[in-house]
Amino acid sequence: MPAPGPDEVLRLAVDARCAHGEGVVWDQDRQQVLWVDIDGARLWLHRPGDGHTRSWALPERAGCIGLGEDGSLLLALAKGLYRADLDGAGQELPLWHLEAVELEQAHTKVNDGRADRHGNFVFGTMNEHPERAPTGAFYQYSAAHGLRRLPLPGVAIPNSICFSPDGLTMYWCDSLDARILCGDYDPANAQVRAVRCFARIEDDANASPDGSCIDADGYLWNAQWGAARVVRYRPDGTVDRIVPLPVPQPSCCALGGPALDTLYVITSPQGLDPAARAAAPESGGLYALPVPGCRGLAESRVALP
Repeated sequence: MPAPGPDEVLRLAVDARCAHGEGVVWDQDRQQVLWVDIDGARLWLHRPGDGHTRSWALPERAGCIGLGEDGSLLLALAKGLYRADLDGAGQELPLWHLEAVELEQAHTKVNDGRADRHGNFVFGTMNEHPERAPTGAFYQYSAAHGLRRLPLPGVAIPNSICFSPDGLTMYWCDSLDARILCGDYDPANAQVRAVRCFARIEDDANASPDGSCIDADGYLWNAQWGAARVVRYRPDGTVDRIVPLPVPQPSCCALGGPALDTLYVITSPQGLDPAARAAAPESGGLYALPVPGCRGLAESRVALP
């Protein structure tokens, strides 16, 4: 793994102090980074070009974000999908309800998700009951078909959802299992076949796979909860590089910036005891790191009604 170069300096981009930062995405059209504070029930926005940062309260806890083709957002809250209008946002964020999600399930909520490369949004639900039974599920949302459940086994904490550059391989994980999985993805029919292990997180018992993104070379970047790092995996699942972080719980990552060569990592203090919080007071903040020689893919967009 190459040593960091002189231009590769990790910095705290926004000291957001989120209760549980997650779901970071880069909007290439507007040159801004967006993420959610799940437990704080807020949506955050930061423009690196001029430093503008703001946030909005949400009516319930959030899970993840998709970018709409028309500039709006798909905002996945705990029990439903919503369309959000940033252009019309003042102190409040205008929201329109699109779909309910698992209202009959008392212990589940929407967790990780990302747009595929075909105008759909794919996300998973997690089981918040202390027993963590694998009762969560994976779904595809589209304007044409609404919600369609993907034929994948139940999951406790779905994460790492992302797609290969050609859009035909889907990646995901259950964060209780130290593996990132992948399968052949058929977007038109909401099918995933030939499920297999992409990578194993074997070198650190404290590491749990969390949010991921894919770069232009088909490498997968995975934020590893509990291990204070982001790991870049080659397309064959072997480790290419490890990016250490000064806080223990990175939760999601995205590649952004004008040249798509800046790694953004959102973090979380959720579950840290007082001593661990004191040792990592910037937990819940957004970090940025230039990664010369790597280039991201513009975030795919969702066709919304």
